[in-house]
Amino acid sequence: MTNICDLLKDEEKLYLETRKLTRGETVFHEDDLCNEIGVVQEGQLIIISYQPDGSEIVYNTINEGMMFGNNLLFSSKPYYKGDITAEKETILCLIRKDKLLKILQNNEEFLLAFLKVQSDMSKILNQRIRLLSISSARERFLAYLHENHGTIRYDSISRLSKDLYLSREALSRLISILSLEKIIIKENKTIRLL
Repeated sequence: MTNICDLLKDEEKLYLETRKLTRGETVFHEDDLCNEIGVVQEGQLIIISYQPDGSEIVYNTINEGMMFGNNLLFSSKPYYKGDITAEKETILCLIRKDKLLKILQNNEEFLLAFLKVQSDMSKILNQRIRLLSISSARERFLAYLHENHGTIRYDSISRLSKDLYLSREALSRLISILSLEKIIIKENKTIRLL
């Protein structure tokens, strides 16, 4: 994936504010006003919200080259819906709204890449809504597998369970059942449809 900041002209790169974050550091909090877009140069961020019972919901993972704030920046309510926290050491570039508008007006290549990110994000959100509309854990998991061309690579069952909006225990049980039924095979942090 091309990092959108690589498309900036030399004079536009002066608009970037770079921040180095340590693991666990929160750069923006839930309900903070979004005044800029952020692009992860290195590392990884998560968008996380804490519930009244103390549980957490991870809304999104933002990997290298990905951007955030782009969906909020021009909205009528531009407030973050969760804390944006570094999962590991991260280098983050920020572009303030006024500078972004100048770039979008003067750099067609950047504009097209920005619009592509917006379109891709809409597709991802539609997929998540469709996934959440499936109430059966089994059908949700199988739909997710199909959306990923029959193969899921994951870092941990906990992380995968959050992506599927299932409890870790329910997902572990389901994977065991589907493996016994020979519908899937699980090996080396990969799950494949048979």
